[in-house]
Amino acid sequence: MEEYYLRPLRTEDLKAAMELSAEAGWNQTVQDWTFLLEDPQHISVAAVSGDRVIGTTVALNYAGQLAWIGMVLVNKAYRGKGVSKLLLQYIFENCKAAMKLDATALGEPVYRKFGFFPEYTILRMVNTSAADISLHHVDLPRQALSRHFSAIISLDEMTLGIKREKLIAYYIQQYPLKAWVLEENSHPEGFVLGRDGYHYHHIGPIVAATTAQAILLLKQALAQLPGQPVVVDVPADKKEMIQILKELNFVEQRRFMRMYRNKNPFAGKVNRLFAIAGPEFG
Repeated sequence: MEEYYLRPLRTEDLKAAMELSAEAGWNQTVQDWTFLLEDPQHISVAAVSGDRVIGTTVALNYAGQLAWIGMVLVNKAYRGKGVSKLLLQYIFENCKAAMKLDATALGEPVYRKFGFFPEYTILRMVNTSAADISLHHVDLPRQALSRHFSAIISLDEMTLGIKREKLIAYYIQQYPLKAWVLEENSHPEGFVLGRDGYHYHHIGPIVAATTAQAILLLKQALAQLPGQPVVVDVPADKKEMIQILKELNFVEQRRFMRMYRNKNPFAGKVNRLFAIAGPEFG
């Protein structure tokens, strides 16, 4: 049996990491991987055979209190050999924070064995060519500016239950033209962020006080992407949002189960969450 070992996943592993996520058909870009690997507060681990990276796992550090587990990838030739289990065990042994993740249907029973419990279901909705949308609403979302930054962070923290300042900064700084806010008396009441992807433009997170606000933010984001491939990850309880997406020719590609390990101290106010940042970010 071919031997493998664990070591830190480093920025010089970017090419290998991209090859793994591309092989799996995932949507991460080099910019996403760079964000994940450059911050020393995150735990990034590689499984290596010889000098080849054959598996990865990353635990994002949110405010020193929550570890978001993602990018659990294993080269096809090494699957079924305990690589992912070893990667996860390393995270569990070296991280004492609360833990969350978004599990695929195949991953969910595995994570249950590690003490994870289901929180809610998320639907991945995709469209290979988004419709050309014209908006005529009186109170259209505005392009997010630097003065909106602190309010967006606060809204995100209230909704997700944890401060994700570095993640929000990454979205807004890297993809400013995909960041929009809805204001009431010059104060942001909701927002949508987005990023480029390997296969699809990703819209989310979307945070809003009402479904009507969320749909307006969604349509504003879509209006910038006519004819482009788009993905939106929507909590299953947001039925009106899902119906709007279906009317815009989005189809359900797969489902994720948001899960927490042992306890869930960061539940947030998910009634305000209409699209997530993606399973790699939460």
